[in-house]
Amino acid sequence: MLTKRQEEILKNLVKDYVELATPISSEFFEKRHKIGISPPTIRLEFQKLTKEGFLEKPYISSGRIPTDKGYRYFVDNLLEERIFEIEKLIEEKIEEELKFLQNLMKSLAQISKSLILSYLKKDKMILKEGWEEVLKEPEFLNKESVFKFLDFLEEFEEKIERLKLNCGIKIYIGQENPFKTGKDFTLIISRMKILDEENIFALFGPKRMDYNKNIGLIKSLKRYCEKTWQRKT
Repeated sequence: MLTKRQEEILKNLVKDYVELATPISSEFFEKRHKIGISPPTIRLEFQKLTKEGFLEKPYISSGRIPTDKGYRYFVDNLLEERIFEIEKLIEEKIEEELKFLQNLMKSLAQISKSLILSYLKKDKMILKEGWEEVLKEPEFLNKESVFKFLDFLEEFEEKIERLKLNCGIKIYIGQENPFKTGKDFTLIISRMKILDEENIFALFGPKRMDYNKNIGLIKSLKRYCEKTWQRKT
């Protein structure tokens, strides 16, 4: 368990890295966050968090970035989950169901800057929205990362029928991922009923994503679906 000071440092460092996509040095951190800690103390806490596996240096002379363990601690203990009014994302009446779903997914992709996937179990149909958004992320400037991401999606689609999901929301970060090609990415996934049809909804992106926003977005969608299309038992 981390101390309150370490939690404050980890929380702010995750936010900084999500926003800036560059390793965070102790000098930069001290200037950006006036939290009453001296630069030497910040450096010492960075070292402790690195030793305990919450932070890492991508290369020797760089600042720190969160590890999978650091992101997991953030999600489990430091999340400031945002709440979204899904109703405001829906601009039209539900007349053509497929168009309704695609437009909803486009709105979610634009907000999350992630790829949104929806699997309609009855029709065995997979819909995807958000390629333009997710591929703008700096991780995908590297072509190898793009190919890995495509492999991840392909593996997910191949195994989607075998997924065992309860009524909750699953969050897989990096090495936690049950898909061997997904170790560099985060997957947020849930089973929900949309338009009275059983659906698997998934959000894909780099590990460096806005968890406060994206987890809140999927949870808000799930609450909206449960309120609008109550699950039949």
